[in-house]
Amino acid sequence: MRHLLLLAVPLLHAATIHTDFEGGALGRVEKISASHFRLAVKGESDQDHRNRQADWYYFRVDKASPSSPLTFDMVDLPGEYNYEPNRGAVTKDTPPVISYDGVHWEHVTAFEYDPQEPRLTLHIQPLKSRFWIAHCPPYTNQTLARLRNEIRLNKDFEERVIGKTAGGRDLFLWTITHAPAEGKPTIWLMFRQHSWETGSSWTGEGAIRTLLGTSPESIRLRDRIVWKIVPLCDPDGVARGGVRFNVNGFDLNRNWDVVDPVKMPEITAQRNAVKQWLDAGHHVDLLLSLHNTETAEYLEGPPDNGGDGKFVPLANRVFDALSQHTTFAPTRPLTFASPTTTSGKKGRMTVIQGLYADLGIPGFLMEQRISLNPKLGHIPEIADRMKFGGELVGALAGAVAHPMH
Repeated sequence: MRHLLLLAVPLLHAATIHTDFEGGALGRVEKISASHFRLAVKGESDQDHRNRQADWYYFRVDKASPSSPLTFDMVDLPGEYNYEPNRGAVTKDTPPVISYDGVHWEHVTAFEYDPQEPRLTLHIQPLKSRFWIAHCPPYTNQTLARLRNEIRLNKDFEERVIGKTAGGRDLFLWTITHAPAEGKPTIWLMFRQHSWETGSSWTGEGAIRTLLGTSPESIRLRDRIVWKIVPLCDPDGVARGGVRFNVNGFDLNRNWDVVDPVKMPEITAQRNAVKQWLDAGHHVDLLLSLHNTETAEYLEGPPDNGGDGKFVPLANRVFDALSQHTTFAPTRPLTFASPTTTSGKKGRMTVIQGLYADLGIPGFLMEQRISLNPKLGHIPEIADRMKFGGELVGALAGAVAHPMH
């Protein structure tokens, strides 16, 4: 039985599979037997039907029997990245997470990977009749709304709506500092440019909670730094269970050399927010865009290393602070961004490439793996991401205003 999944797939009074909730996503669902299902990862392609990414799946199983093991084959994994074909992001190194309450998540341990098809097969012995499975611990718009409700009355917190997404959702810019802002370094943080990268949001929440905390270190971070934070750059993608493109198919970290407020209002709003801050007489001492990838972990500095190299000392301080004082476990040395990801093609600049080209801003892009972290000794969990968020803001503050440490 083949069926494009919309709300639920009934399986002869047995387990049913659902994606009718925020962030839910699957492609084709095929029943092999009463306890064995092939589940296609939906994936997304860009506006030119290229660069397919199958980096996200999230579904709920109802009416499971604790006495009946279930097998799920995750298929339709191959894709393309920067116009180069690959075998996909779902491998033996990226087992999914399972939850029985939609809040607490742990990694699936019974699985096998066939690199030939390719296929990731999950073996689940249900503990309850209902459970959720996701590629990574989900972080939805609802999760952000709960955080927002907790912090919005803090006197050192300010929120501004800087625009709307292509789907009509608000884009927030949060400012955290102890007034006044004049004379302080400014650090600009961007989380979740790509909707599948949920670890970015958990790190962002950890950073925000640290910045608004009551410890002496939290107070110093607010006193001495202005923190400008875009907590969720693609709320549309997060809502629909997307991967890395907005509703018009544009990669929100590959089009920073394009100005199109209709097709890419998210980039327009975020770029304008930076420009307005600069036009008001302020500066941006460091911008960081945080991402997730499968097995690599690295820091990419601003693309001026081939020029006068004026940001090299800052980049070295950032890299050293992260390497020495956080769980950042780089798989390669510090590198510097090229002018664009795809030479000769429009719409291929990342945020750090575009803002450097336009405004000379020292931007950094960090990728964090979703696979085994050797410093942790395990695959990062939500608590690890949250803890890293606190470490991150301390390291960045030390690199920008190092006399404070």
